[in-house]
Amino acid sequence: MANVQTNLATSSILAGRVASFFHQSFNTAMQWNAARITRNSLSKLSARELDDIGLTFADIDAVATHKLR
Repeated sequence: MANVQTNLATSSILAGRVASFFHQSFNTAMQWNAARITRNSLSKLSARELDDIGLTFADIDAVATHKLR
């Protein structure tokens, strides 16, 4: 009986790790897509339009990935 309980506990831990892996992978994909959309939208603006919001073309990647100065 102890062997069955040990296997159940081990499988629960493994299931939690697998679920965590997929959850983290999904969140990473969502963040990448949001950065891609932001980068594409900002890239379509002119230099003057970017200047109006206080950005330059060099700032686009940092803004898209939330790595602001």
